[in-house]
Amino acid sequence: MPQEARSPAELQERLGICFQHLDALEMALTHRSLLAEQEGVTSNERLEFLGDAVLGIIIAEECYRRFPTWSEGELSKAKATVVDERALAEIARRWELGTYSRVSRGEDASGGRERRSLLADMVEAVVGAYFLDSGLDACRTFVLRECASALDAVTSREFDNDYKTQLQEVYQARYQAAPTYIVIAEDGPPHDRTFTVAVVFTEDELGRGEGKSKKVAEQQAAANALRTLRAQQD
Repeated sequence: MPQEARSPAELQERLGICFQHLDALEMALTHRSLLAEQEGVTSNERLEFLGDAVLGIIIAEECYRRFPTWSEGELSKAKATVVDERALAEIARRWELGTYSRVSRGEDASGGRERRSLLADMVEAVVGAYFLDSGLDACRTFVLRECASALDAVTSREFDNDYKTQLQEVYQARYQAAPTYIVIAEDGPPHDRTFTVAVVFTEDELGRGEGKSKKVAEQQAAANALRTLRAQQD
């Protein structure tokens, strides 16, 4: 592989967990593309399948306990928000999981280590491996810790105000393409930045937003774009 993968032992130390059988974690980090280049390698696909189910039950249980007055529909939406591809890829990037991924030369050359779908699948595989290795209780503690920020966002019902998703759905339905977000300004000292973001489609600016993080600025830009769209329809 052009980029040598970092060791599974280093990853478990980074994550603050300990595998009894480190080969389980190594398998979780092995993408199917590597099978064509190395004999005797097992991919993480089965662990990914298992991890998806384990994540689902842990987050579903946590949502059920945390939000006793929410309806089934609200709980389903909350759970989906915490375990969707985007949220899992964010966790993977926090772990720097791409640098631990065992992928083929071709996958590496095409940027596979940073591909959102690959990263999300690998998080599921790591969870599946840890569940098999250490059991549900240890896995639950690990998952809830790593998903804490996503669960906090759900607690504040940020998923009800996901303007980026709403805007994307509008443009996917109309044009089969999504708008893009561009940071056009960063102001203030490093510890107190303010970001200005524009959302654009085919070079036309749809809206602009500001915030103390890029994520907040993007949501505000999307909200302003939706407001403009609705005003045009009235």
